[in-house]
Amino acid sequence: MSALVLTTALVTPSLAYAQADQNSAPQQPPSGPELGNPAPAQPVDGVDQGDAGQGNTATADAAEEAAAPEISAPGGDIIVTGRRSRNVVKASNQVISVLSAEEIARTGEGDIAGALGRVTGLSVVGNGLVYVRGLGDRYSLALLNGSPLPSPEPLRRVVPLDIFPTGVIASSLVQKSYSVNYPGEFGGGVINLTTKAVPKESFLSIGGGGSVDTETTGDIGYSYYGSKSDWTGFDNGERDLSPELKDYFASGSQVNNDVALGRRVGATLVNARNAVVQRVRDLPPGYSVNITGGTSFEVGDATLGVIAAAGFSNKWRNREVVQQTSNSSDLALNTDFTRVNTDNHIIANGLIGLGAEFGDNKIRWTNLYIRDTVKQTRLGIGRRFVSSVTADYLQQDTAWYERQLINSQVVAELRPTPELSVDVRGGYANSQREAPNEFGFEYVRTNVGDPQTRDLFINNLNGNSGTANVAFSDLNEDLWSGGIDVSYKVTPDLSLTVGGVYSDTKRVSSRRAFTFRASSSFPAGAAVLRPDLLLQPDLVLGVNTDSSGRPTPLVGGIDLIETDTGSPKFEGKLRNYAGYGKINWQATDALSIDAGVRFEKARQSVEAVQVFSTPTALPDSPTLRKEYWLPAATITYQVQPDLQVRLSASKTIARPQFRELIYQPFFDPDSNRQYLGNPLLTDSQLYNAEARVEWYFAPDQRLSLSGFYKKIKNPIESYVFTLSDDLITSYANAPEAQLYGAEVELQKYFDLGASGGWFADRRAVVVANYTYSNSKLKVGADDQVAIYPQAAATSATDFFRDGAPLTGQSDHLVNLQLGLENTERLSQQTILLNFASNRVVSRGLNGTEPLPDVIEKPGITLDVVLREGIQVRGKEVELKFEARNLLRTRHQEYQDNGTNRIQINSYDVGRVFSLSAGITF
Repeated sequence: MSALVLTTALVTPSLAYAQADQNSAPQQPPSGPELGNPAPAQPVDGVDQGDAGQGNTATADAAEEAAAPEISAPGGDIIVTGRRSRNVVKASNQVISVLSAEEIARTGEGDIAGALGRVTGLSVVGNGLVYVRGLGDRYSLALLNGSPLPSPEPLRRVVPLDIFPTGVIASSLVQKSYSVNYPGEFGGGVINLTTKAVPKESFLSIGGGGSVDTETTGDIGYSYYGSKSDWTGFDNGERDLSPELKDYFASGSQVNNDVALGRRVGATLVNARNAVVQRVRDLPPGYSVNITGGTSFEVGDATLGVIAAAGFSNKWRNREVVQQTSNSSDLALNTDFTRVNTDNHIIANGLIGLGAEFGDNKIRWTNLYIRDTVKQTRLGIGRRFVSSVTADYLQQDTAWYERQLINSQVVAELRPTPELSVDVRGGYANSQREAPNEFGFEYVRTNVGDPQTRDLFINNLNGNSGTANVAFSDLNEDLWSGGIDVSYKVTPDLSLTVGGVYSDTKRVSSRRAFTFRASSSFPAGAAVLRPDLLLQPDLVLGVNTDSSGRPTPLVGGIDLIETDTGSPKFEGKLRNYAGYGKINWQATDALSIDAGVRFEKARQSVEAVQVFSTPTALPDSPTLRKEYWLPAATITYQVQPDLQVRLSASKTIARPQFRELIYQPFFDPDSNRQYLGNPLLTDSQLYNAEARVEWYFAPDQRLSLSGFYKKIKNPIESYVFTLSDDLITSYANAPEAQLYGAEVELQKYFDLGASGGWFADRRAVVVANYTYSNSKLKVGADDQVAIYPQAAATSATDFFRDGAPLTGQSDHLVNLQLGLENTERLSQQTILLNFASNRVVSRGLNGTEPLPDVIEKPGITLDVVLREGIQVRGKEVELKFEARNLLRTRHQEYQDNGTNRIQINSYDVGRVFSLSAGITF
């Protein structure tokens, strides 16, 4: 795989007003989520002199504006038209939360998913999947500078946010009430990331750090050689397909019908570099480095600027995982395995942004490149309880997972007249995931029978006493998008906006899976050999050499069998056209209305691709053609200068994801589960309502309380069943679901100056939020559900229980930040606590012998982040110390029937301690 030097990334409008402030070590602590006026399409016309009773003056507003990070969003309508405060959270037309660069820095998180986990109503599940208000990742929409992103994940269309380092993100906005300038796939909320913009002043920042994990660093783990360059996250060609395998894929032949062909290909696949697990006695600590720089200069009447950023991190993670399965309601064990998973996680990223500003017009071109690689080794031992056999099974897996995102976006923000604004954006994004040589071997120790072999792990490659498998996965997704938004200011208090959007997504995904099967006369003595010797070319081909080195026939040989000849490759497409119109009306000084309607027309298809010259039966692939009118309205009433009420209502949708629509097996190594799609899935429709009270009792300080309700028609739910000892996850549309809940949020500062001494220039910070949500499936006796490949609809009660919660929904989410910070220089000490209550990962079948749901228990996590600025030769150096998971909260996924409990995917999570330093010139 070749590394691309910074490809392009789409970025929306406006240059930051004082971006240099966010890219240098701050002399002042962050001023909260106040972002000034980053959306010129809807300017603030005046200043509320009595906001919160604090004497908020124009000078104060100018200071807020100077410290503001940029928000780049479709429609450019972050700020309401009217004479109100410049506080974005308060003055926005919608219910939003904003994390500025400084607030992200306060959390100390290395990726944006971790930082977003501190926002009210948000929780992070798995590898960077953000759930909003207890709704799964399918109900969350992620944008970069207002434009959509492709996903490098086979199981979902939503991009995991853990691949975005916080170093390239200037701000993150979470909008929980729908407005029609956003895509209609809006369930819990939209997460809009804004990359760093071109600075007004030149700067250069360099940083680096290291970390240790108490469950990993210095402990015994496992790895394999791979290639010399693996530490960089880029393979040097060792994992390239062999010429024989490449020719086979191109030929359209089937090894299942040609033994000689299968053996020729199979003889080239396994070697000591890719299939021999090695013990690592002392796993190393993690480390990271980053550099960011930018400058601007005048050319005639225009200001031109450039910003560039690059980062690299290399970390290890060790987990001892308990994985059990059962296929009965009493949870009697079917399998019981303990595995040690060792991951080497490498991330490389780069950003280049170019910008021009002339008069009131701005043009930006931003290019983002992210490469996320995991080198994974797993070694496990366990038993199966399908018979009275007391055999032990030893399993080893080696894999290499490359995820890559390339994004390029050009945005022109034009202001022909003071009343008219035109925003045009277009871009291209590409995501890739490659997983060559996913090897899996299983050896068996019988513990009975022949005394010479019963204590040995052997692999006879016959499926009963030993197996060997390999898979080659490849995913490529291209996303072209474009849009235009035109706003006209009819009066100082009334703006009209119309917009059009186009996006075209194409995903091609393949997984070619093979198993090795020995002939009946395979030499028994070879069964004790390690994988590379067991599958050495001579044994695979069935030849041997005599004493003179000449080949001689050998009885036996090993056949290569392709296990999925039905649908190893598929192509997914989603083409979406949308148009919208909305009004933004400041009816009175106290009342504002934001209302509009969006029309979306989409065609979504997932089709199995014929890869063999002799056609095979392919699964059905229905095409979803849908049109929707999606209205939305939000009314904001300012009861007092510091107190306002919001009411909002909308209709939105959620579409099935590509992999969920294809009847093709897929193995997820992280959860150790097989997945199987359902081509009969259809869109979900959501009806949303919210009421909210916000009290801004002082600058940067607020208390808010809200209640929300959602009705979901045809929600897509996952369920699990057991097939051939494997836990299989699939999907179906439940008839209906309802979700309701409440949120409370507090941000408060306490001046400690009166205490004197060390506290003289300090203040205390309290940021606390709590979200309660309750969801229920509505399933009646007459409701039916479409399950592929069954010929007729099935009773919904066989799959779903009436009153059961939605998958992924936690009833309780709590975030608490307690901190101290110096108001004169960089000095922050923050304690962060996070709690999420139990949530359903997958639904257990509800038939005549119901299986319990698979439950995840996130529990409580406690972190500490210390940031301190010190002077070194006239330059400020930022030192940061982080202590994560101080309570050593375990990861737990289990099934429980009230009497028995089995662990589906549970392991200890270590404490992580890291120290980093950065300097800005």
